[in-house]
Amino acid sequence: MSIFGASDMGHGHHHDHDHDHAPAGGDVEPALDLSVPDSELSPADVSRRGFLRGAGLLGAGAAASVLATPSAAAAAGLPHAHGPQGGGTAKGGFTWLAGDHHIHTQYSSDAQYRVADQARHGRAYGLDWVVITDHGSVTHAKIGVDKVNPDILATRAELKDLLTFQGLEWNIPGAEHATVFVQPGKNEVAVLKQFENAYDGSLQPATATTEQLEATAIAGIKFLGEQVRKRKIDGALFLANHPARRGIDSPHEIRNWRDADPTVAVGFEGAPGHQAAGIPAPNGRGGARGYYDNNPSAASYPGYPLESYRTWGGFDWMTATVGGLWDSLLAEGKAWWITVNSDSHVNYLDQSDRGPGSNFELNGKYNDPVYTGTVNTGAGDFWPGFYGRTSVGATSFSYQAVMDGLRAGRVWVDHGRLIKGLDARVRQAGDRRSFTGTPLGGVLHVKRGTATELTVEIDLQDQPNWAQFVPVLQRVDVIVGQVTGPVADKDTFQAPTAKVVKSYEVKAGSKKLAVTYNLGRLDKPFYLRLRGTDGNRTQPGLMGAAVDPHGPQLDVAGAADPWGDLWFYTNPIWVLPK
Repeated sequence: MSIFGASDMGHGHHHDHDHDHAPAGGDVEPALDLSVPDSELSPADVSRRGFLRGAGLLGAGAAASVLATPSAAAAAGLPHAHGPQGGGTAKGGFTWLAGDHHIHTQYSSDAQYRVADQARHGRAYGLDWVVITDHGSVTHAKIGVDKVNPDILATRAELKDLLTFQGLEWNIPGAEHATVFVQPGKNEVAVLKQFENAYDGSLQPATATTEQLEATAIAGIKFLGEQVRKRKIDGALFLANHPARRGIDSPHEIRNWRDADPTVAVGFEGAPGHQAAGIPAPNGRGGARGYYDNNPSAASYPGYPLESYRTWGGFDWMTATVGGLWDSLLAEGKAWWITVNSDSHVNYLDQSDRGPGSNFELNGKYNDPVYTGTVNTGAGDFWPGFYGRTSVGATSFSYQAVMDGLRAGRVWVDHGRLIKGLDARVRQAGDRRSFTGTPLGGVLHVKRGTATELTVEIDLQDQPNWAQFVPVLQRVDVIVGQVTGPVADKDTFQAPTAKVVKSYEVKAGSKKLAVTYNLGRLDKPFYLRLRGTDGNRTQPGLMGAAVDPHGPQLDVAGAADPWGDLWFYTNPIWVLPK
């Protein structure tokens, strides 16, 4: 008997050696082979192809999601570059590289640090990769993209054990912000500059309509994909930032971004940066985690509830709500991943300020920071790696491998270093071979009626975090949802079948949590994802206790100490009937 029926409408971006589930001999099944016309397929294969195509899992723009290919890059026809080996922590056969894709410098109008300042701190706090994402603006588009590049090149030369990407924070036309970054190469500046000048929201005509702005956003994502296909750059990624903060990223826009090019638009922040903003006064700002202290405006999507404008256990409402917006995308079978980051601009307890005599509008940057001797307790940010991290399962220590891992959804995230390492897989029941099964972000294809199981192995934390305490994981939840296919209404933000199906309490003093959960015999497509907590602040989820009995609590502005409320989340795995 199946849990929900589960299938994976998946995106199997398998980067591994032992996780392919294509037919023996490597042949692609007829339904998946687009060189075989519909007229030559059996009725069953026609039906299956229609199901996959309708769910956005097959054909152009599907990132070759269900094809068993060596990597997402190969599946999309992208060039592949290899970098030096090293870095990260081995777990589950992957090199897990921790990173942060949302970091600002003196080239942002509201920040102050050098690229080197952010990169050195990130490396010191355990990161393997960072993305410099200064704000898109008239000034940045004109000179900032060019000016920051030498600083990034110098950082790459100095910190060879840190992968430093160049990107920008895109003002999405008609919506919020997004990280956009590219794989390093000779055209990284030219492509980013062309992209920003043509598609940044701050540079669009004041007379543009909502429809025109949304179309421009889609065109921008498609432009990035074209630059990859034209071999101008070797890779480009888009991740929407703080999506629920102001309520202006509507569900249909998120779906349209993803569908514009799933090799580029791959996800959103599961938790925003600015987590120090919740530290209570007088020791901190006494505000809202993530600066999520807004209310609906005329630009907001009217369907969102008031609760969506606040964080839940530090996470965005779209991610934190079981059966909510993220689950509604996963229930369609859309590859859409979550991340966390710092969004570092000005950092908590720092003692520096912008250099005097700065003229940002003229120079596109602030002068180098100066020491003030005054401790900044009102800043809302942490240094990169100090609190949140995005751990990517990579096949090597390289720029390409990080981008491939992100594109594949081989990602788990945590706050406050709640856990040390994680491996989760779905496999046919009884398969006891080491590292057998489909990892995070992947899709397992099995015949209907096949028994499957989830295996989870978590290395519990035994080292102090940067607040000088050893976090203790108390509970791990398994969340399962049925894959129901495309939605009729693109503004859907609920998934009625998603629920917590199993919770594991972690025994005090344990060094590891290793469990196997029986998923039953497959009768319907499903996905699953994991979540864990220190258990300090929980409440029934917004969809009710029957759906989520012990979810994160709504964060209250002024009383939201981020260190006292730690969670981890994984990206999903799908199971799809053959």
